[in-house]
Amino acid sequence: MRRKPERRRSRTSPRPDAVLVPPFAWKVEELGSAGDGLARPLDPSNGTDVAFIPLTAPGDVVLAQPIGQGRVRLVEVMTPAPERVPPPCGLFGVCGGCTLQHLSLSWIQAWKKNRIQDGLQKAGATTLPSISVVATPPSTRRRADLAVRQQGTALVIGLHRRGGDVVDLTECHVLHPDILRLLPPLRDLFPRLDLFRREAELAINLLDTGPDLLIVSKHDASPRDRERLADFTRAHGIPRIAGKRSGPKEEPEILAQVGPPRIAFAGVDVEPPPGAFLQASREGEAAIQQAVVAALPRIPGRKAHVVELHAGCGTLTFPLAEHTRVEAYEGHPGATRALQRAATGHRVEAHQRDLDRQPLNARELGTALAVVLDPPYGGAGLQMQALLDAKPTTLIYVSCNPQILFRDAARLLACGYTIDAVTVVDQFLWSAEIETVCRFSRKATR
Repeated sequence: MRRKPERRRSRTSPRPDAVLVPPFAWKVEELGSAGDGLARPLDPSNGTDVAFIPLTAPGDVVLAQPIGQGRVRLVEVMTPAPERVPPPCGLFGVCGGCTLQHLSLSWIQAWKKNRIQDGLQKAGATTLPSISVVATPPSTRRRADLAVRQQGTALVIGLHRRGGDVVDLTECHVLHPDILRLLPPLRDLFPRLDLFRREAELAINLLDTGPDLLIVSKHDASPRDRERLADFTRAHGIPRIAGKRSGPKEEPEILAQVGPPRIAFAGVDVEPPPGAFLQASREGEAAIQQAVVAALPRIPGRKAHVVELHAGCGTLTFPLAEHTRVEAYEGHPGATRALQRAATGHRVEAHQRDLDRQPLNARELGTALAVVLDPPYGGAGLQMQALLDAKPTTLIYVSCNPQILFRDAARLLACGYTIDAVTVVDQFLWSAEIETVCRFSRKATR
């Protein structure tokens, strides 16, 4: 008999043995970096100086309750801020996907722009160019990382509430409709799979050829699973379903495939590996590509080249190759193979390299026209220090983590760089996540 998994408590629920303080009034002053409201009690005698309260807005007066370990639970909005709007999704406040649907998209975009501007100024930018903001529409997100859970007699597919159980994704105003349409038949499919025993993870990438699925489970697929998955791919226009065992070092295997899974970057077809990283939406991808290409210096001649670090499957590589030769480096073996296959006949040299363990040095960066850096969420690691040592004249930095961007900007500015182009791309709607493209330039020294 399999042991029933322990139910996790919501992060906003009190511990069973906690001594609760009665709720009291707070005034929300601003949003923190995670999107929670920074608030102070109206009555200082309550003994709490400041707290972050989820689902609040600057200007709110709220009734909220400390529940221990520095956490505060919203009880009631007593006086709403003028920026508040009705959330479009009925799951808001329960599903952990969106944190800011109680604020208008225009307000959120202005907040994101100001956050990038303030952060870069605090990093040492005495002057900044005008920051442009590109916002993607709702219902365009083309990738989803979902949890699949058996909860009692029901099978749910969705996102975790804050630190708690999985919320069934019966509604979403962020995901592309083609992903949402897959969820009901997937709820019927998983209980019939031998690889599924109470829990699994599911990654969906919406490619040009249709949805590409990766199932992560603690158990292997049986021959019967493969037959059922093959039937499912044919019935729902899915070119490929892959699976892998849980664990970071496990490699995916193809469980069912009826056609080539493809996506085009600047007109070049790429067959990405299962679970490949893609920009969140086509519109966001296009905005980032345009900002990166616009940041290129003037092309001085046919021998000019760009060095691209963390190239992935070629999201930026092929748009760049329309203008100059590209030396692209990527650490993931599957992504590198996909890039190398697609690079044939284009001005692209693709190399597999773990840039944190073996960063490119000044000699290898050589006379590159520019370096394009699109690091993972945790930053560029040792490669950032190698860039600071090499001092390329132009660094085009694509960031998905503002805190890491601000840290690296401070180091670059201290080395003599200036910031001469900034684009904020809001493709993570109703969340605190921000994508930014910055161009750092410095005068070449003889």
